[in-house]
Amino acid sequence: MRIFQAITTQSAATLTTILLVLAAPAAASDAPPKGAVADRQPYTTQAPIVMLKDLDSGQILYSRGADKRFAPASMAKVMTAYVVLDLIKRGELTRDTQFTVDEATWKKWSGRNGGSTMFLRPGEKISVDDLLKGLITVSGNDAAAALAVGIDGSETAFVKRMNDVAARLAMTSSKFGTPSGWPDGGVTKVSAADLITLADRLIRDHPGGYARYFSLAKLQHGTSPEGKPIVQPNRNPILGRFVGADGLKTGHTAEAGYCFLGSAKRGDRRLIMVVAGLPSEKARRAEAERLMSWGFATPIIAKAPVKIKDAAAGSGRAAP
Repeated sequence: MRIFQAITTQSAATLTTILLVLAAPAAASDAPPKGAVADRQPYTTQAPIVMLKDLDSGQILYSRGADKRFAPASMAKVMTAYVVLDLIKRGELTRDTQFTVDEATWKKWSGRNGGSTMFLRPGEKISVDDLLKGLITVSGNDAAAALAVGIDGSETAFVKRMNDVAARLAMTSSKFGTPSGWPDGGVTKVSAADLITLADRLIRDHPGGYARYFSLAKLQHGTSPEGKPIVQPNRNPILGRFVGADGLKTGHTAEAGYCFLGSAKRGDRRLIMVVAGLPSEKARRAEAERLMSWGFATPIIAKAPVKIKDAAAGSGRAAP
């Protein structure tokens, strides 16, 4: 009887060991793949166009309507800024270069006729540096036009430059018709995926320009009829409200709804987002804050080093 009990106990232990060994591969196969986004709560939204990217890993954390072409409104000014920063980087332009605001530009884009303005005056001499601040901080359509005319002689010629740069950046769904994003009969169209690409490249290619121009809390330029300085706040809905928010650009027209291309950085991690087609400023701000909060709460599993063969040594090494 004792012999039988011993055999039975030993058999049970052996069976348990076998089952554990067999179970181990199955557990390993359930692990998430390298470089995948870790388990997270799903994001839900009523916005028709939403995209969120983790910049360093390159992973798209959320995407809805990302390839749908739509009118970007003033988010088009990010391309205008990229073009100008690129010219400065190549030495073809300086921040101190001054342009004179011509009468035609002033008439077309003064606040009474041309939407958002930094209140340029006809005949005013103004630096590229100040025009970039007006372009991004207060979404000045007059600033966009003054830059375009100053650089290329006309908005039309500058728009050609914008489209050439868009092609170089592989923004295949985008076409620009104005440097400001002002409604142009449906010519200017982009996709959320292209805007993410543009923001990614601007931040990587022009980090100094991004830091200098995209996170100013306010702009003081111009004088009111009462003789007081005109001070306007930054249009960015999450700047100063969401920890880490530091750029890029809002947009709004009746056609496009309320839109936002934004970025934020916390620690070593940067996210870029697009929301478009929202019904109000309040809805845009709430969606942007909620999407960014969800994104930073979503961890990224680091990719394993890729082994490549060293032809000379015949050994494996981690790719840089």
